[in-house]
Amino acid sequence: MIEHMSHVLSKISLFHLNVLLLLGLALFGGIVGGRLFQKLKIPQVVGYIIIGIAIGYSGLRIIDIKTIETLRPFNYFALGIIGFMVGGELKKEVFAKYGRHFMTILLCEGITPFVLVTIFTGIAGTIIYGPNPFVWALALLLGAISSATDPATTTLVLREYKTRGPLTSTILGIVALDDGLALLLFAIASSVAWTLVGLGEKNILFSIIHPFYEIGGAIAIGALFGIILSKMLAKYGEKERILVFSIGTVLLVTGLSLAANVSMLLAVMTLGVVLVNSSPQKSKEAFALVEGFAPPIYVLFFVMVGAKLKFNTMTLSVLVLVFTYLLFGMIGKMVGANVGSRISRAPKTVTKYLPFSLFSQAGVAIGLSILASQYFPGNIGDTLVIVITATTFVTQILGPPCTKFAVTKAGEVGLNVTEDEIVRKTIAEDLMDKNPPLIYENMHLADILKIFSADDRLYYPVINKNTELKGIVSVEGIKHTFMEMGIEELILAHDLMEPVPATASEKTPIYEVKEILARYDIEYLPIVTDDRKIKGFIERKKLNKFISTKIIELQKRADSLG
Repeated sequence: MIEHMSHVLSKISLFHLNVLLLLGLALFGGIVGGRLFQKLKIPQVVGYIIIGIAIGYSGLRIIDIKTIETLRPFNYFALGIIGFMVGGELKKEVFAKYGRHFMTILLCEGITPFVLVTIFTGIAGTIIYGPNPFVWALALLLGAISSATDPATTTLVLREYKTRGPLTSTILGIVALDDGLALLLFAIASSVAWTLVGLGEKNILFSIIHPFYEIGGAIAIGALFGIILSKMLAKYGEKERILVFSIGTVLLVTGLSLAANVSMLLAVMTLGVVLVNSSPQKSKEAFALVEGFAPPIYVLFFVMVGAKLKFNTMTLSVLVLVFTYLLFGMIGKMVGANVGSRISRAPKTVTKYLPFSLFSQAGVAIGLSILASQYFPGNIGDTLVIVITATTFVTQILGPPCTKFAVTKAGEVGLNVTEDEIVRKTIAEDLMDKNPPLIYENMHLADILKIFSADDRLYYPVINKNTELKGIVSVEGIKHTFMEMGIEELILAHDLMEPVPATASEKTPIYEVKEILARYDIEYLPIVTDDRKIKGFIERKKLNKFISTKIIELQKRADSLG
């Protein structure tokens, strides 16, 4: 039935479906799927991947392999944006605080799965295929690939749940750095694997030199363009130009690293690291703009990840290898992360919950498996690609909920909130002054001044006997009014009040309150009912104080976790 539907859809696609329509379908479906999974308390990225599977190669095949290959440059661009944003989190103060933890944990969480996966997939392979040299060559390559962690999936979960704290910083540091370690381990594994299967010595020399070229070249490209972008941002302040320069530089670094055959992810991460540390203030706006630009790209990227997964090549022997790889890869990550955290004396939350945060694998693992299939054509390469494709599916589904569990238990969810997010989640009722001193329109000047002397506010609503808003009296507005004997009895609030240019209701979002204050260039905003009865009052200075205080509170909570 599914095959018949796929055939019909493929026929229809010849006449009606095009790349733009497919992208729209993938984006819309991904958003809907992500939202459904979010309502089930499952990270949205899982929904994106499931929708991709449903419409891709292993589902209805609405998106075929040819289309996925056509969109490969887009996937590189998405990885470039993700890597750039990860690099932007690695500030020098974070390295100063957690750098020793990073390196110790990195070595332990990378080498431990390498050793365990190599040993146990080698044993499983020997039982299945017999004592054949290709078994241990395959085991070594699988072990090296198991050390990598997917930064894209992991960081998307952290962003979705607005996490901040020592665990988040450690996760970001590890996923940014362990690609380099995976490359080095892959080089060692390749050289030994070549010897086991009897390939020439020149390949061994190449396998040793090439990872250093990949890493060094990537760092050089990223650092050079990081300095260039920093200088460009220093000259221009317009948001449009900042966004164009930032996206353009990410594209340049991505394209150059691919052309030079160096680690693309490491290059764009280095770009982000150099920018955030060379221009701490100016880079804030650049990263904020890119972050606002990126969500549709993230959705499409993970839908495409799901669309290209293949499950029709599974045999019993491959399933055994898949299970062994998954089991000991996850055990290796957990044990290594725990041991590394203890050795480096990392914060308790890191030691306790980091082992649940490093399961996801995708881009780097798949890339290394494809590279291995080119180096080792035949049984080793083909089996490797199948195993990594299958395990990628499982880790992409299992990894995000585990990461969510870890950061939730560590108490870091919701601590990385920006001013814009605070504003959009708050309404006028949440921060308005609900009991402002009220001035009646028939109140004498002497009585008004008594209220001024007992209060530090600058603006006071004027009401009638039915508490309807009639105007505003400000300290600035009457500071030149002189009190002369007998005159104060003649001046009433009605004579002093100014008209109210704008009002808002209790349910008005604070971002609209800010827009109203800016539009009318006023320092106050009365909060009224539909019939203009006064309910409260908001002053601009107190609104700004509320936002800055909220951000400082969240920062202190995050810092206290370390």
